[in-house]
Amino acid sequence: MKNREAVLILDFGGQYSRLIARRVRDLNVYCEIRPYRTDAGKIAAGEYRGILLSGGPSSVCAEDAPRCDARIFSLGIPVLGICYGAQLMAQTLGGAVAGSPRREYGKTSVSFASGS
Repeated sequence: MKNREAVLILDFGGQYSRLIARRVRDLNVYCEIRPYRTDAGKIAAGEYRGILLSGGPSSVCAEDAPRCDARIFSLGIPVLGICYGAQLMAQTLGGAVAGSPRREYGKTSVSFASGS
């Protein structure tokens, strides 16, 4: 992949991973979809310019929740989490993620607590 702009999508089983890849490719950016278990060493060797953590059907609050190699956050590569991926990133980096009695699909309101 030398001399190529490339983005990696780590797939957590969400239904939109391929749609996300298509939208990235529509922007003339090469991207690859890999399983969430991909080793950080292999990711570092790929010379990616960014990493997207996809959504998925799991809850990060579950004991058996799928987790990526936490070392990806130390590679110096920008990471964007979408849905489950955002929750996993927040939790892995020390944030608090609480479960909800209902699942959310589509648009939802987000609020930020000052001082957090």
